[in-house]
Amino acid sequence: MNKSALVLFSSIGLLAGCTSPEVVLKPSSNQIEIRIDQQFDPDSCQWMGDVTGSVGHWYNYLFYPNDVMIRGAINDLRNNAATLGADTVYAKSMQDFATSMSLFGVAYKCR
Repeated sequence: MNKSALVLFSSIGLLAGCTSPEVVLKPSSNQIEIRIDQQFDPDSCQWMGDVTGSVGHWYNYLFYPNDVMIRGAINDLRNNAATLGADTVYAKSMQDFATSMSLFGVAYKCR
């Protein structure tokens, strides 16, 4: 086996080991509640804005299992909601593309 093939296979092995979300949850986002149920009533909450969360790119999506992609998108959604000062996100839809995962939601301050 030549040296370039060894480097190629080693690189692929290292990349395949990357099974944690590329978007890390910030400590300030840890307490943000994600709601998906129809019983959520935002009338007693203050609207803070629309938020999105996404993870994955055309060049790295093959190295992440679906659950890791979903967790990364949720982390991004919560981080973006925290930036707005929200404490709750009502998640409206999930878009599962071939190379990425995206979530759309509405951020509220309910507490």
